[in-house]
Amino acid sequence: MKTRIRSFRMRLWLYFILFTAVIFTVLWLLQTVFIQSFYNNMLIDNTRSAAQKIAQKGYSSDLGEVLDEMSLNNSILIYITDTKGNILFSSDQFKGAGKKHGIFIDRQISGSEELSFPHEEKHPDAGRFRGEYRSLPDDYNDFLTELEASDSGVYENTRDGLFIYGTYIMSEDSEKYVLYVSTTLDAVGPAVDIIRIQLIWGTVISIIIGFALAWFIAKKFSKPVAGLTHKAESIGSDNFPKDMRRGFCKELDELSDVLDETDEKLKKSRDFQRELLANVSHDLRTPLTMIKGYAEMVRDISREDEEQCREDLGVIIREADRLSAMVNEILEYSEMQSAEYKPESEPVDLSAAAERVCASFESLYSREGGRIEKDIEKGIIVRGNSGKLERAIYNLLDNAVRHNGESKLINVSLSAENNKAKLCITDHGDGIPPEELENIWDRYYTYRQREKKGVSGLGLAIVQQTARSHGGSCYAESTIGKGSSFIILLDTI
Repeated sequence: MKTRIRSFRMRLWLYFILFTAVIFTVLWLLQTVFIQSFYNNMLIDNTRSAAQKIAQKGYSSDLGEVLDEMSLNNSILIYITDTKGNILFSSDQFKGAGKKHGIFIDRQISGSEELSFPHEEKHPDAGRFRGEYRSLPDDYNDFLTELEASDSGVYENTRDGLFIYGTYIMSEDSEKYVLYVSTTLDAVGPAVDIIRIQLIWGTVISIIIGFALAWFIAKKFSKPVAGLTHKAESIGSDNFPKDMRRGFCKELDELSDVLDETDEKLKKSRDFQRELLANVSHDLRTPLTMIKGYAEMVRDISREDEEQCREDLGVIIREADRLSAMVNEILEYSEMQSAEYKPESEPVDLSAAAERVCASFESLYSREGGRIEKDIEKGIIVRGNSGKLERAIYNLLDNAVRHNGESKLINVSLSAENNKAKLCITDHGDGIPPEELENIWDRYYTYRQREKKGVSGLGLAIVQQTARSHGGSCYAESTIGKGSSFIILLDTI
């Protein structure tokens, strides 16, 4: 049960459920708990803004149209009075004030149409208006007193479910009038119950849909992840699935490609280990057997015969050297095969390196009647690792010495053309069959190694790996009965 809860599908589904719960919690808070305060704040801001626009316009002949529009669009009640509280204009969202009353006219109305103001003293402009006005609030006198006492000339107050804003406006002849604007707050109370019922039904339906959708999405996401898990478990096996469905998302496709590459590398490593066990173990066993056998002979038989003892010890030393060379080549090739392997890069005098390797061979090879003819162009510089390049040249010369013909002649040439350095080492031995030329660079597979003329079968493989790591290439040319040439091409600087 614990494993199922910790599965990717279940975790993703639970996160979607948590996300849905958070969203609906925020929605409930906004639509029920905080809606009234949001509503009130918006009404207050709208009322204040409308009042400031009216005050900015001032008392003018077209003020009626502005007030009617403001009251209708912002659901507010507007009064304009003189400083003593006589109504000059009123407008609200329920009356067409601009059509029925409050419009400025140019003629004097008759005495029967004369307006009655709530105060005893009539305003001089009273005769310029017609129609009926909404009564002033009972506390309007208190409002006037508080507005007059305000240092800023602005009055704001929230009481009894109303927001009241008051200020002075000026006419064109600098006469001062009073602007009173109010709006009803806390008007959404009954609507909250309706919203709450809608939210209950919406929440229930949305949760059901959200659960189903979250499960579908979790299943959709978990399926390719499960496929990658199976693919990762099968890395290196013969039934590794490479035909995994792609296209779900870029990241999973890239991960699948990485697993494919890892599988290839693992299989190559496994093949390398098998070759190592199948080939090197046999090659190691032979010198070890000879070392042990001749050591036992020295101990039991030839220790009293100085001449025979010297010969047996010579065999032991020779086989020990062979064993040591074989181990060194295996370690060197393994290092070069490592993914982290990067040879040092510095200017290398390839001409001088070739001269040094030839000199070291000549001193020994000449004792056996052999000779090395050199045609080395001076001053050829390449970029790379001096030690690795000398090792590659050494391996090719060692290969030529081991497989040279009766002439005992080895030709070494080095030249540069078209920004390419060409190193060629030629022996005059039996040559290599054409069908073997493609395989001679493979580790433990060469034609000559199978004839037991090589040390470990890694010499030419190391040459190839060295050339590639230095941005170059290598190849061989051979004629049966005449010999073989091994060529390395590198970029010059």
